Amino acid sequence: MANKEKLFSEFQAPTTQEWLDKIEVDLKGADFQKRLVWRTNEGFNVQPFYRREDLKDLKAVDSLPGEFPFVRGNKKDNNLWYVRQDIIVEDAKAANAKALDILNKGVDSLGFKIEGKDVSKEFIATLLNDIMPQYVELNFTTCQRHCVELADILVAYFKEKDYPLADLKGSINFDPISKILQKGKDTSAVIAQVKPLIEALKELPGYKCINVNSVALNNAGAYIYQELGYALAWGAEYLNIATEAGIDATEAAKRIKFNMGVSENYFMEIAKFRAARLLWAQIVKQYEPKCDCACQMHVCAITSEYNQTLFDSYVNLLRSQTETMSAALANVDSIIVTPFDKPYEQPTDFAERIARNQQLLLKEEAHFDKLVDVAGGSYTIEHLTDAIAQEGWKLFLAVEEAGGFLAEALKGNITNAVNESNTKRHADAAKRKEFLLGTNQFPNFTETSEGKTPYSACCCATSETELPALNTARLASEFETLRLATEKAKKQPIAFMLTIGNLAMRQARAQFSCNFLAAAGYKVMDNLGFKTVEEGVDAALAANADIVVICSSDDEYAEYAIPAFQYLNGRAMFVVAGAPACSEDLKAAGIENFINVKSNQLGTLKEYNAKLGI
Repeated sequence: MANKEKLFSEFQAPTTQEWLDKIEVDLKGADFQKRLVWRTNEGFNVQPFYRREDLKDLKAVDSLPGEFPFVRGNKKDNNLWYVRQDIIVEDAKAANAKALDILNKGVDSLGFKIEGKDVSKEFIATLLNDIMPQYVELNFTTCQRHCVELADILVAYFKEKDYPLADLKGSINFDPISKILQKGKDTSAVIAQVKPLIEALKELPGYKCINVNSVALNNAGAYIYQELGYALAWGAEYLNIATEAGIDATEAAKRIKFNMGVSENYFMEIAKFRAARLLWAQIVKQYEPKCDCACQMHVCAITSEYNQTLFDSYVNLLRSQTETMSAALANVDSIIVTPFDKPYEQPTDFAERIARNQQLLLKEEAHFDKLVDVAGGSYTIEHLTDAIAQEGWKLFLAVEEAGGFLAEALKGNITNAVNESNTKRHADAAKRKEFLLGTNQFPNFTETSEGKTPYSACCCATSETELPALNTARLASEFETLRLATEKAKKQPIAFMLTIGNLAMRQARAQFSCNFLAAAGYKVMDNLGFKTVEEGVDAALAANADIVVICSSDDEYAEYAIPAFQYLNGRAMFVVAGAPACSEDLKAAGIENFINVKSNQLGTLKEYNAKLGI
């Protein structure tokens, strides 16, 4: 068209200040910073809205998909990713049968976890029988000391079968540093195998072999900026080791693969992967590779185990689905969806099927694989990408200045920093500053464990380890321990809501109290309301209540709380829902139990269990 007309040109665009003025009016005097500004754990604030002007200084916004610095992804024409499922190999023939079966159900990337003692020509031949590696990405994890041996066997097997070596895609998960972090053992001597491993795979250019398993940090409760910054330092450490061993920088960079976790923080995780590619490209560029393609970061995203729960476990599907969406929209290379039942059992065939279908749903029905960098151009996500990149880069530089990732890992500094974050997150969950749906917020009132117990113990440091080890206690673990203890009690405690007075306040506080107390596995009984406290107490005792929670307005507690407490006369625990101004008067009368939004929920429930003899 010769003439281009801008739509809606007759309307004047409001300025940022005009938007802020309007928001201030709508808030009716409330604090803008407290109400609408998101204070992240990553060290920066997120505004409630962004405009084009907020991106004017961001250079990466002008880059294209498939081009350096790859913030918009490595692909230009589509957003295809590998749907990966891992198999624990105990019997080669059985694992082969399972692999062939799931390849017909949507999987196009296999991960085999093999014990070191099983690495042999015959074992691998049985395992890979009838699997066409030119059409499937193959990934192998085994004992770190057997990785070179495994590489030699794979190359020989592929050559014997006359497969097109240049077309094969896959990886061998060689990462001794992860063992230092996870096991607390000094395995740094094994790192010397970096060079022979890369050389063993020289005929398989599509195979990665140096892995950065920062998913271990994610599963140990690391904040997003921590996983990003440490992953970059981790990868840079391996790049240094390889080049110092005489490996060409281009070849070394092309052999590195990142296995990163992805949490439920939807937009932040999209930004994390975009920022990771941006920063990794800048790091590799300093080694002057022969082509920009060596600067591409290759990522397998794995949905988090840290936020999974034993109770209300189907909620894990909601968590892993949003996590998978984040990873897919962020243009990663492959995705592993952690089955929803992993917290309490070896995943069943049904759970694994659902996990596969979660990805297939995004591909076949939502068409996430068709569009490149959907997030590109979003003012909010572009801002988050830049902000998280800055925080991750600060951490990367701090690690480099301290001597590098390996040195910091051997000092225990990496592990200690992540464990501190885990401890803080558990404390925040205890106070409900960090919500976990179905656990410390909106628990299923009627659910029981049905015999389920945590499947794997916390991988914590012991006296036998040389170094501190990552604490992988899930965020829900302490609440689950509390609830399982309640289930084992001779009698399930009953918490009765004595609702009286102001209708709105009594209903709100009864709902809060039910959610608060049900997190311990108590049977909660809500009520429409009572005319007198005596009527309410009598009803509670008739219901055989162990806890009576008075729910009313702050003003009315001065009238109702003490008479109710005195009439109850120690026949059950008495709790006031709220923090009324008359609290000191109530305490003076002998009332000692209060629950409100500022309460330490976990600590309070542990205290109540102790009082109830649980």
